[in-house]
Amino acid sequence: AIVFTGFEFDDTILALVLSGGGLEEAALGTALGTGLAIIGITLAVAAIIKPFPVDLPNDYIAIFGLAPLILVPFVLLGTLTFVHGVVLTSFFVFAFAYFIVRERQRDIPVFRNTELGQELEDLRTDGGMARPSSVEEIPEDRILGDLANSGLVWVGLSIVALAGIVFAAMLLEGGSEVVIEGFGIEETVFGATFLTLILTFEDIMLTIEPVRRGFPEIGVGNVIGSVLFSVTGNIGVIMFLSEVNISSSVLTFHLPAMIVVTALAAYFFYQGEMKRWHGYLLGGLYVAYWVIALVVFSGVPIGE
Repeated sequence: AIVFTGFEFDDTILALVLSGGGLEEAALGTALGTGLAIIGITLAVAAIIKPFPVDLPNDYIAIFGLAPLILVPFVLLGTLTFVHGVVLTSFFVFAFAYFIVRERQRDIPVFRNTELGQELEDLRTDGGMARPSSVEEIPEDRILGDLANSGLVWVGLSIVALAGIVFAAMLLEGGSEVVIEGFGIEETVFGATFLTLILTFEDIMLTIEPVRRGFPEIGVGNVIGSVLFSVTGNIGVIMFLSEVNISSSVLTFHLPAMIVVTALAAYFFYQGEMKRWHGYLLGGLYVAYWVIALVVFSGVPIGE
């Protein structure tokens, strides 16, 4: 979950499209705003709806909690360039590679070792087409009917979905430019509010649904991977097409807020359980962040 749902393909495409269209400040605002929303909205809502246990290696929690600190030296430089983008993207690649290598070394049950995984394997070996009742509960399977048993169908749908993401990002970029110019909204404010909410909806479902179904590891993995990607790979790819000057408020308020909220979530993970009051606290801090940002700093998580 850290690797496959943490890699935000839609965020990457949107960042590249916005940056290529001259809206790099909106792209940067979206990147940092998404990282905050993943914790302040997604993780918070999941904990409020259904408190859940967390069982993670300490090194995973440490990487997650310290991830926002990576941006500090770049913010101190005042300008993000292509070289900085390469460094941030490389860190993202190495971090996710570490997770993959680390998982292969861990002596823990994986999906194929679970009861459901064994049941599916037995069905495959016996040549049967029936599936367990838990799999039948998936809405997409009910819609596809017998076609749900075909791997090619799912591959085809994945390709269609990726094409839709690219096309949607192009439309979103054009619409964003019209809204920003028409209503006089600052790019970073627009990226950190409207675009962030649009992008966060997907992560809400990717976190809440696994938690609700009794697989909190998937939801927590999505949170860790998404936050790590937001502060490294997502910001990194923006720099491939443009340079951006960083405002002083990022170092004095916005980045510290990201560091505090992420560290707090990491501490809750370390305790081994996300409780309902944890969710209320994280959600409250996220609301307070936006109130202070809008009133004192006029919005803007990044850029000038």
